[in-house]
Amino acid sequence: MRAAYASAVKPDEPLAALTVGDLPEPSPPAGWVTVDVRASSLNHHELWSLRGIGLPADRLPMILGCDAAGVDPAGNEVVVHALIEDPQDPRGFSLLSERWPGTLADRVAVPAANLVPKPAGISFVEAACFPTAWLTAWHMLTTRGRVDSAEAVLVQGAGGGVATAAVILAAALGKRVYATSRDEAKRDRIAALGAIAVEPGARLPERVGVVIESVGAPTFEHSLKCAAPEARIVVCGATGGPFPKIDLRRVFMMRLEILGSTMGTAAELADLLTFCATEGIHPVIDSTYGFSAVTEAFARLHSGEAFGKIAIDHLH
Repeated sequence: MRAAYASAVKPDEPLAALTVGDLPEPSPPAGWVTVDVRASSLNHHELWSLRGIGLPADRLPMILGCDAAGVDPAGNEVVVHALIEDPQDPRGFSLLSERWPGTLADRVAVPAANLVPKPAGISFVEAACFPTAWLTAWHMLTTRGRVDSAEAVLVQGAGGGVATAAVILAAALGKRVYATSRDEAKRDRIAALGAIAVEPGARLPERVGVVIESVGAPTFEHSLKCAAPEARIVVCGATGGPFPKIDLRRVFMMRLEILGSTMGTAAELADLLTFCATEGIHPVIDSTYGFSAVTEAFARLHSGEAFGKIAIDHLH
């Protein structure tokens, strides 16, 4: 079957470790099923894998990809939840493409419990954008951030998949949303999605109850300064650097919570899909590529210029 996979580890040249070619069909263990993939989408996780982060050389070749929507053996249209219970991993779980083959292939094997029904009003391409970035944003806002008790939200580094999703979801949940970006064009686009776009480090007119933080070192001081008393700063990444300076006096005097967050549950994915279908919310898609152009899709991801998700249509 067709597959896009890591064939080597290239810390400095991740795209050079990407291969597109034929690999064997999945051999699902008991309790797993094989899904015919109709669409998938890319995440920065794929670039980390190609660099060898979280994917050691002894697991190569490894099919990449965490996100997919497709059809199960019974003919049901489904969305794949990428988080697999894994007692060998210190986190207690692994993502598809870390220990088990991922979604950038004609077919993928997953536990039957990891399949969530695809709402009729959401296309395969759109559905494939939800399982990682959008689920991460939903979990950060609802479960970790407890956004129901907040009136305002700050999203740092808007433009990427998680941050863009967080802006749209927080606005749909009725919150005032502030979003930062270094790029003026991205600030204009994020404002069109319902946020008050500001430059990084800018003083806000109010303190916020929840901060969505995926940048790290360049923005964390600003996140602390913008947080209201008892606010939650929810962290899902550190694309700008993992070692920010933290003024602990502000943390304890303002009674702040700094919370780590990764992905979400299959039940939360189902809730997210239902919410988006009910509210008429569609993911922001930067670009869609046919599977034959998957290398171009990776180049787009690697460029850092994408706004929203990069999708792969497996039928083209």
